[in-house]
Amino acid sequence: MTHNPIRPWRNIYRRKSRQIRVGKVLVGGDAPISVQTMTNTLTTDVAATIEQIQRAAIAGADIVRVSTPDVESTRALKEICAESPVPIVADIHFHYKRAIEAAEAGAACLRINPGNIGDAKRVAEVVRAAKDHGCSIRIGVNAGSLEKHLLDKYGEPCPDAMVESGMDHIKLLQDNDFHEFKISVKASDVFMAAAAYQQLAEATDAPIHLGITEAGGLMSGTVKSAIGLGNLLWMGIGDTIRVSLSADPVEEVKVGYEILKSLGLRTRGVQIISCPSCARQGFDVIKTVEALEKRLEHIKQPLSLSIIGCVVNGPGEALMTDIGFTGGGAGSGMVYMAGKQSHKLSNDQMIEHIVELVEKRAAELAAEEAQAAE
Repeated sequence: MTHNPIRPWRNIYRRKSRQIRVGKVLVGGDAPISVQTMTNTLTTDVAATIEQIQRAAIAGADIVRVSTPDVESTRALKEICAESPVPIVADIHFHYKRAIEAAEAGAACLRINPGNIGDAKRVAEVVRAAKDHGCSIRIGVNAGSLEKHLLDKYGEPCPDAMVESGMDHIKLLQDNDFHEFKISVKASDVFMAAAAYQQLAEATDAPIHLGITEAGGLMSGTVKSAIGLGNLLWMGIGDTIRVSLSADPVEEVKVGYEILKSLGLRTRGVQIISCPSCARQGFDVIKTVEALEKRLEHIKQPLSLSIIGCVVNGPGEALMTDIGFTGGGAGSGMVYMAGKQSHKLSNDQMIEHIVELVEKRAAELAAEEAQAAE
């Protein structure tokens, strides 16, 4: 909400973490919380993978992870990294040589799992490759792939086991004089993941990558991730996030931004505030919002838009948004600009006119940003 003052009761005080670099993206410290996704194409299908990365980047992805399960994939990674508009994280499991090959291919970060990457000697070789090629590393602890000795010690996956795994691997990297790392402790169970992340946040100053792994489909996974990640972010924990959905990676990016926008942690694009609609509505709110969401997907500048069906809450919501439309009677409603009544508008002209207003304001904001940067 660009014209409203910051309210003290809305502040989130982020945990202080070290800052690292993933390609051109800063992670940790005072850097914005970055949004990640992962491709689901065959990495060897270079054209399809690059196309998916580009779509994710247009949606706002700051970083994209690509699976590299075999040597053919790490060969393909060289062209993918060269063509990608955002830094690429190579996802490594089981074979440490894939990590070395990925570093050589231009990956900005290597995601390795302490439970399956191998012994300390192999980790040292991966660290050497990361140093030689300017890669950072993400330590990716997962409740589903903990080391056997930790499962024997704790009896089952649990927050203590996950954090111990992560701290053991941090020591391995630090023993090799490597400090450009971030860490995650993911679980599909929201309670387990949240508890593990809270413990981890107290145990290290490393940047933290948040995620609820294998969260589910678009609807259920969004809800699950919003609860788990939202609570952690509200506590100030988290420097970069990935929403794991059985859906198009672009949807992961959209959900990630919506979570961050709802907490005031990122402000990209149009935030639509709309009513659920009822018999009082002066126009079809649901269809209008669906149309506006689609028509305004291309807007990057932060703007708030209220679409309210009647005058019960409409004027009040419009006071707090950049642009608003409140349903009235006789087939028309009121347009608000910066919280103030501006002009009446017929319902049948509403969508086109609001799109025009939003695009005009977004262009003004872009011009102001460009002028400030000069």
